[in-house]
Amino acid sequence: MSEPELLHIGYGAGFAGDRPDAAIALAHDLAERPGPRYLAFELLAERTLAETQQRRLADPEQGYAERLFDFLDPVLPICLPAGIPIITNGGAAHPVAAARRLRATLERIGHGGARIACVLGDDLQDALDPHHPPAWLPREVPFEDIVSCHVYIGAESVTRALEEGADVVICGRIADPSMAVGAIRHAFGWSATDWQRTAIALATGHLLECCTQVTGGYFADPGFKDVPDPAHPGCPIVELKRSGELVVTKTAGSGGVVNARTVREQLLYEIHDPGAYLTPDGVLDLNEVTVIDHGNDRVEVTGIRGHPAPDTLKGNLGLGGLWFGEAGISYAGPNALARARLARDILLERSREQCPQLSPRIDLIGVCSVLGDDRGEALEQTMAEGATGTDVRVRLGVVDRDRAAIARLLQEVEALYTNGPAGGGGVRKRLGESLRTSAFTIDRTLVSTTLRWF
Repeated sequence: MSEPELLHIGYGAGFAGDRPDAAIALAHDLAERPGPRYLAFELLAERTLAETQQRRLADPEQGYAERLFDFLDPVLPICLPAGIPIITNGGAAHPVAAARRLRATLERIGHGGARIACVLGDDLQDALDPHHPPAWLPREVPFEDIVSCHVYIGAESVTRALEEGADVVICGRIADPSMAVGAIRHAFGWSATDWQRTAIALATGHLLECCTQVTGGYFADPGFKDVPDPAHPGCPIVELKRSGELVVTKTAGSGGVVNARTVREQLLYEIHDPGAYLTPDGVLDLNEVTVIDHGNDRVEVTGIRGHPAPDTLKGNLGLGGLWFGEAGISYAGPNALARARLARDILLERSREQCPQLSPRIDLIGVCSVLGDDRGEALEQTMAEGATGTDVRVRLGVVDRDRAAIARLLQEVEALYTNGPAGGGGVRKRLGESLRTSAFTIDRTLVSTTLRWF
């Protein structure tokens, strides 16, 4: 059999809250294309791992991305008969539990012969000994706050799984572009130390990793950057030739747009240094990139360069130990802004009296909120400049270790019904654990990955 000269790869999700229906159209589109084809689902964010780890601790059969099977179930009957491998990081904190559930699903739908590979090795929780903490663990992090500990792994195990016949590859904290890198190395046999070709594979993964962001999602700005049929942006597909020619396009018949601007924005997304985008598989250099818009939702990217992979890998700690409280009340109609401001002043005074250890932030939504600051200085400046408003929501937010104190302060918002300015309404409040993250680096020789088959 001759070696393939062209592959197609698409991402059907860019985060856990994405839309499964777009992925179904992507699977159908890929099934109609020739040559090697791959479908990937990117379902993790930094805090997602901490949240999934908590679910795993509560139930040993949980711990994968909560909506993983909303994405997998509809595409399995399309991808498996068509020979399209599926790759996902939706295994999150417990890829093995995801594989067990998927095995049961496959048996039920008549695809019991499909092979599932779990990529393990990113979870470093077992290395955390409170009496002998590892040297790579940041000293400033309270050990008792650690909920999860994962390292961003690269593409090696994905390639190996595909070479050994995996139909579905379930990963945890693999780097987002690495799912594409693993697939591309599988299709073309590119070496893991061929830094130039690795960079092309990394650019492919980076363009795809946020799914519809490169097809017009998170892009539209009416009158400046209009997007056709923005309610139905299609999933992105990269057509990649063995020669390195890379074209971005999207699912046939879908909404959204792929043009030079959407591609440029995605190329620079989360890039701190365009000349050195560090990943576990290599360093992507975008300094000489050229974007060529061929029209009809087809954009070519050239000039990609690569450099050797860094000696260290990035890790991510999920941290608990804090609580987040939020509450709001609305004021509308004549003199609404003055009443909302009075409500804010009352809440600040009650906070100082009742919960002096807390430092709440209180915004006036409709006047100054997103552009505000914790000290309220931007709000005061906005008010001094003559702000007006007839529809204002007072929003209080606070983070602290003292859950009971937060609960008392949230109750102060509700108490405004009968103790605050006239006409307040629509109180909502919630209180839950606040998860945060902390990054670290670890020598890559200390991390090894394995495959487990189901």
